[in-house]
Formats: sequence, C-alpha cells, structure tokens
Amino acid sequence: MELGLLFVYGSLVDRARREQIISRPLPTQPAILPDYERGRARYFFVRKRPGVSTPGLLIFALTRIDFEVLDRYEEIPRLYTRDKVEVLDKAGNRISTWIYLPTALTLSGGE
Repeated sequence: MELGLLFVYGSLVDRARREQIISRPLPTQPAILPDYERGRARYFFVRKRPGVSTPGLLIFALTRIDFEVLDRYEEIPRLYTRDKVEVLDKAGNRISTWIYLPTALTLSGGE
C-alpha cells in the first residue's frame, strides 16, 4: 500500500478544511467503508458494525510530511490511531488505505 492514500469520513471530507490543514488541494475520490458505522461524540468516529457502510473520500498523493501534519491534527495517539482498512471505490474495487480510528477517549466524547 502506498503511504499517500487516506480514507476520511469526518471533518476532512470538507475540501476547504482539508486544504487549510494540508496547505494545498489533493485529488480525491468517493469511497465506502463497509462494516463500519459513523458516529459523533465531540468528534466524528467510525466503529465496526457488520452490515453498515460509511461513505467518505479517498485522498491521494499524501506525503510523509502531510501524514505528520494530519497525525497532529487527529491528535495521535490521544484521540485517534492511524490504521489500515479496505474500502470500496465507485466501481466496487477493494482498496487498502490508511484511516484514523478512534481511541476510547474519542468514543466517550472526553477531552
């Protein structure tokens, strides 16, 4: 899996927010995260739930430095961890990608 691919489902779906954080536009494509539901406490999160799918975006062409910036934005390891999942693109192809998954603190809505 290339480092430069990330699935987003929360605030980073918004292009203006993404460009504010990453400082440039990047190519994206709609995708679906199967067997996860999206929720929100203080922040957006996804958690495993068979039979449910979460829509989002794949972001392409991220650099190592972009991931360092995004890891700080997502407050790793306090609020999220970065892990690998498989998503489905528009054609139904499985794509292995990075995703930010919530910690217990995020799920509880805590500070």
